[in-house]
Amino acid sequence: MCGIVGYIGSRDVSTTLIEGLRLLEYRGYDSAGIAVAATGGEISMRKRAGRLANLEGVLGELPTGSIAGIAHTRWATHGAPTDLNAHPHMDEHGEIAIIHNGIIENYAELQRELTAKGHTLSSDVDTEVIAHLIEDAYQGDIRLAVAAVLPRLHGQWALVVMHRGEPGRIIAARREAPLAVGLGEGEQFLASDPVAILEHTNKIVFLRDGDLADLQRGGITLYDAAGAKFAPKVETITWDGAAARKEGYDHFMRKEMDEQPRALSAAMLGRVSVDGVAISELDAIAPALAAARSIEVVACGSAYYASLTAATLAERLLRVPVRVTVASEFRYDPPALGPTSLVIAVSQSGETADTLGAVRTAKAAGATVLAIVNAAGSSLTREADAVVLLQAGTEISVAATKSYTSQALVTLLVTLDLARRAGALTAEDLRSWSTELLTIPAMASAALDSSDALPAIAKKYFGSSGFMFVSRGAGIATAFEGALKLKELAYIHAEGIAAGEMKHGPISLLGADHPVVAVVLNSSVLPKLVSNLMESRARSAPVIAILSGVDDWSTFATDAVVIPAARPEIAALIATIPLQRFSYEMALLAGADIDQPKNLAKSVTVE
Repeated sequence: MCGIVGYIGSRDVSTTLIEGLRLLEYRGYDSAGIAVAATGGEISMRKRAGRLANLEGVLGELPTGSIAGIAHTRWATHGAPTDLNAHPHMDEHGEIAIIHNGIIENYAELQRELTAKGHTLSSDVDTEVIAHLIEDAYQGDIRLAVAAVLPRLHGQWALVVMHRGEPGRIIAARREAPLAVGLGEGEQFLASDPVAILEHTNKIVFLRDGDLADLQRGGITLYDAAGAKFAPKVETITWDGAAARKEGYDHFMRKEMDEQPRALSAAMLGRVSVDGVAISELDAIAPALAAARSIEVVACGSAYYASLTAATLAERLLRVPVRVTVASEFRYDPPALGPTSLVIAVSQSGETADTLGAVRTAKAAGATVLAIVNAAGSSLTREADAVVLLQAGTEISVAATKSYTSQALVTLLVTLDLARRAGALTAEDLRSWSTELLTIPAMASAALDSSDALPAIAKKYFGSSGFMFVSRGAGIATAFEGALKLKELAYIHAEGIAAGEMKHGPISLLGADHPVVAVVLNSSVLPKLVSNLMESRARSAPVIAILSGVDDWSTFATDAVVIPAARPEIAALIATIPLQRFSYEMALLAGADIDQPKNLAKSVTVE
């Protein structure tokens, strides 16, 4: 979601901060701002609604000679996306500058208290109350003032603060929102995502919940929630900022779509062999896996859809209840959980607030938590009992592409390994699965090639009143994800449903200007799906079919894209790729901002 960058050192502060914000644009934002501190202590601030270019246009107004600064891209929660509501925020005397990711749930109560004491608050956002609380608590040491205020805040935060009286110092704190410190020689960095600072340092300290960091040019001092100092755990990041560049592509999304064969291959590396599937990361929780009598999968958005097909297979193979629940509902109405429950949390960023909340609910009930996540070092990786990384690489575009197919694959691999450990698959079964799994990168490449037919198909149906994405069996999750992509990218209404449900209401929408997009897989339910598509054709609805293992489609489809034949669970994963391209092409025609769709953020770090 919102982006944070901080810097203290001898570089040009404004330039360093803006470069970092540019690398965080993928997170989604609607305003941006910067505050810099000069050697003499004066804090100068500029902020603008809209794109980062609007802020860059006024940077020349900032004084030279700054030694520290903080910068922010905001995704509005409290208060409209205006210049006034953009971060940073200051106290009324202009001594304290603050940026904040998260939500302060008791801000209204704190605002009333501050107003009663004579404070004047100028914005509509919750963050401003923190600056005023720090002003009241300040007695000459900004760290102590911040530490005194944190217990009064209810909610979540990644918080960065400067004080006019201490220009060579930046204070940072986190609770349930990501924040990392980058260590340099005579300079220090802060970011909500290390990608913003990796061009300058790969020595990263990920703050834990409750931690407070005191940054000065010569180094950092860390304090835990109780105020005790502790030594930092420094991690060396082995990937670099090059992944955040387009490398000749017009959009990150298009680049990341083309990276899927490599990402899928990486997901299987060391896990799939000709003899079967074995995931060594699960060994650490082997006793809990053997004792599990129920499996709960929690995820949000695309990660939720990516989990559905594997969950159905898991229940069929393991013969235990397997349920997939959106994390935002799980934490407020959890099932019966205990030591025999396995909770699998699926996330790209590992920072999704609802997923982390669900994990904490599960842990409190004594369940074992397995994380399937892309971002190493994220909050989810630190809270889970075991972690299986996607290994998809950095994904910049807000809309999930390679992270989705990697999630679908890795959840499938985990399912097969659980079945192997439980003795639910024979050696011959495992070899059959692995033989086909190892061809997935080649199938993904073929699907990318087949998708070159989609620009013409998109142009043919652009302007339709809406789209219905349908399938049956393993393809239903793909239909859901296809509809979501079209909504996210092209701002066109689309609905994903199980095809058998069309006649229970949705079929009333169909007509010549309301096409059906069908994921047609060669499975036992294929005849049923074809019947549903014939019903659509009878109502003049065009049918765009994504076909796997089906040769004769002329009777039920108007247009078709053919992908390689495979068993349904694998074909469903591959079928996602042309649907990504379809949405991409529709977004191009709509003139939409493809990498940063309106109102959306890459990582939803607030409820």
